[in-house]
Amino acid sequence: MPDAFVILLMIAGLCYLVSFFVLPGKFDGISQGATVSLAQFSQATSAQPAALFATNGDAGLLNILFEGLVSGDRNGAAIGVIAFILITGGAFGVLMHTKAIDNGIMALISSTTRIDWLFIPSLFITFALGGAIFGMGEEAIAFCIVLFPIMKKLGYNAQVTVLVTYVATQIGFAASPMNPFSIAIAQSIAGLPVFSGAELRTAIAALFIFVGMVFTVRYAASIRNIEQLPENTSQTKLTNTDKLLLVTFLAVIVWVIYGVTAKGYYIPELATQFFVLGLVVAIIAKLGNRQSIEESVAAFKHGSAELLPAALLVGLAKGLVLLLGGGDLAEFSLLNTLLYYAASFISHVPDVIAAWFMYLFQSVFNFFVSSGSGQAAITMPIMAPLADLIGVSRQTAVLAFQLGDGLTNIIIPTSASLIGCLGVVKLSWNEWAQFIWRFMLFLFSLASAVVIVAHLINYQ
Repeated sequence: MPDAFVILLMIAGLCYLVSFFVLPGKFDGISQGATVSLAQFSQATSAQPAALFATNGDAGLLNILFEGLVSGDRNGAAIGVIAFILITGGAFGVLMHTKAIDNGIMALISSTTRIDWLFIPSLFITFALGGAIFGMGEEAIAFCIVLFPIMKKLGYNAQVTVLVTYVATQIGFAASPMNPFSIAIAQSIAGLPVFSGAELRTAIAALFIFVGMVFTVRYAASIRNIEQLPENTSQTKLTNTDKLLLVTFLAVIVWVIYGVTAKGYYIPELATQFFVLGLVVAIIAKLGNRQSIEESVAAFKHGSAELLPAALLVGLAKGLVLLLGGGDLAEFSLLNTLLYYAASFISHVPDVIAAWFMYLFQSVFNFFVSSGSGQAAITMPIMAPLADLIGVSRQTAVLAFQLGDGLTNIIIPTSASLIGCLGVVKLSWNEWAQFIWRFMLFLFSLASAVVIVAHLINYQ
């Protein structure tokens, strides 16, 4: 599958060619807070071809990346979101480099391996929370390496190892009420308060995590071949530095929740909070002889660098929107024409089915772009105004995005994290697909019901 950059550049080239033939359109009589209707649409009398290379701040085919990267303001897409991604990635890079998260999970493993009824559920919930709170995904590969021998000793197989690590993270990621790398970006692009609607999302997260845990526990019990761990199994214990780092991480998460719910914090404030996390973690790590300040700085740079592709995708996707004429419904643009015809097609079905179509689209699209932040950057500029046109709330559109993006990561072969986890436990993708497809069908049905209910209650 081509890289997301290649896909976007191919789409940009297609849009450039289409601009020579398709009439741009706009929606007349747009007022603040008013509902847009298809009857308000009008088109220009002639095509307005996009420029190959534009100047004076306009976007042409060859400068969409630059214009996309510098567009917007500190409160939203694209430049504010890009800064947020890089700062937050750097902060988590510092935290992960201290190994406090790893040591916390290993201590949990050590303390529960001999408690049969608690071992699998506690691991699943821990990894699910990792996915929900800080977008844990690729890290599951390392834990698969560590856990697989332990799982075999306890009588479990490779599938259980992947379930309690990677699958748990993706279920948490998909239903998260506060994931900074998916929902925060999607909501900011959609013009919604960051982490708004958290009450329903928290209930949805609890539901999906419970369903995933029950499936994992039942499957693990059904295939277990009981063996005893050797008596000299090592026990991992947390140091005082580990404990202080984990408490600091928890305190910042509580601060983020308080700031968003009580103070109305948005992208700039959230970026500051996560920067403070990285700064405090670096100081604690230095005082605890865990890592030097220079190592923390290097870890910050590395964490930001790992998310640089996602940040560039945000800019490129925004540039594509600008190439199509921008996202202003009241100005002539190819994007408005695209929205009009897409909404006209969907409007022939009941709005509840239209909401489900949005979830279906996001699920299919994730096969091509498995990055959560990348998919948000590409799809939400279109999905948000489309939701307005077809009578679906933007909050429901964001919910359809995050469920479609996160859950399909459990099975799509284009997910590098999934393939990495399967590789270290020596499972082929075909074997995994044959095992997981029934559960995926159940998750798809459950997510469909959740999106439909969200629409019916006018989720805001």
